[in-house]
Amino acid sequence: MKKLRAIVYLILSHNQITGKVPSIIGAFESLGNLDLSKNSFQGDIPDSFGQLKGMDLLDLSNNNLSGAIPKSLEALRFLKYLNLSFNKLSGENSIFGNEALCGNSIFGVPPCTSPSSKGARMKQLLLKYIIPSIASIIIFAMLVIMLRRHPQYNMQIPNSLFTLPTVDWRMISYQELCCGTNNFCESNLLGIGGFGAVYKGILSDGTTVAVKVLNLHLEGAFKSFDVECKVLRALRHRNLVEVIIYMSNYSLEKWIYSQNYCLNLVQRVGIMVDVASALDYLHNGQLESVVHCDLKPSNILLEEDMVAHVGDFGIAKILAENKDATQTRTIGRVSTKCDIYSYGIILLEMITRKKPTDEMFVGELGTRQWIASLPDKIEVVDDGLLSIEDGRDVTVMQTIFLSILEIGLRCSEELPDERPKIKDVVAKVNKIKLALLGNKNRGV
Repeated sequence: MKKLRAIVYLILSHNQITGKVPSIIGAFESLGNLDLSKNSFQGDIPDSFGQLKGMDLLDLSNNNLSGAIPKSLEALRFLKYLNLSFNKLSGENSIFGNEALCGNSIFGVPPCTSPSSKGARMKQLLLKYIIPSIASIIIFAMLVIMLRRHPQYNMQIPNSLFTLPTVDWRMISYQELCCGTNNFCESNLLGIGGFGAVYKGILSDGTTVAVKVLNLHLEGAFKSFDVECKVLRALRHRNLVEVIIYMSNYSLEKWIYSQNYCLNLVQRVGIMVDVASALDYLHNGQLESVVHCDLKPSNILLEEDMVAHVGDFGIAKILAENKDATQTRTIGRVSTKCDIYSYGIILLEMITRKKPTDEMFVGELGTRQWIASLPDKIEVVDDGLLSIEDGRDVTVMQTIFLSILEIGLRCSEELPDERPKIKDVVAKVNKIKLALLGNKNRGV
């Protein structure tokens, strides 16, 4: 093995490799995913692994590794998955299947009872929690006594000082949900996703909600919903769906592909701006960027006034601060450019009214390749949209159509680095919206 600076994945699991784990791996500066599990590696875990600052997955399980877990691993700030189980490790750690380890009894290992370690833990506990708590109580009690005795400050201390703040969560019974959804009747079904179905419901107080019913037989269903709640709990934006909100105009997918409805160009451009604004907030609105990972027309819900909201954060990923990508075990490498690609495909869908899975696309031909291959891009514009906009200035309409198609093609470039940033996309679609509304106001 040589020093491989650019390698991101190193997966050698399920082999019969013997010998020591090469310490040179610690010099692989870009390594994010290392899986050496189910081999016959022996010896210590290299201390040099602590230099893998971008590591987010490390699996050394099911080997014959021995010795202590290196303290240097504490430096791996972005590590999300660590599996050292079923080795011969020793020391003060608690990992399943390592008989010589000690730690918490819930892990089935003996407690670490050395006097020095017990004393150190007790000292740390005293300094960190017990002493500050006692000091705070004493100081607070002294302040209360001083306030009550001093004539100038003879006032009644409000009871609220002695009560903890409470969170006003509404408890909704299963019976109320059944009643509100008409026993989860098919007529109330809004859509079916990867992990379950969503129903429209009306609560006893008249609140209209969307009820997500998870299929717990599907692996990852509960985890998906838990991720969605955690993500939405930290986000607040006008173009993001809150967990309990129901959108009266259903999804963008219904409006694009329904035989009974057709969005005009102003509505389509408005939705493009709303979705781009939501992505800008996800990618740039907080310290840690959020990647939606599942942006598509069925996950874009519309209000009564056709304002768009991005929903379904079941597989969303939160990127570590100052990190533009992360490696996941389920969907591979994730970055904000993934959402940019999906957004580009949605723009193309909205103008062409063709799904990426349309039967006209065979082999490697897709929406993007089809549009890029045509010399006259106007040929791909949805006939229904053209008929609605019939009578408007042809040159102006063609310019707007081509501008939208160009953004869609740029966003869906094959190489992530060639796709634009969402801030640039927001500026461009807003410019299109202003041009369209300006021409509409002038009667063009």
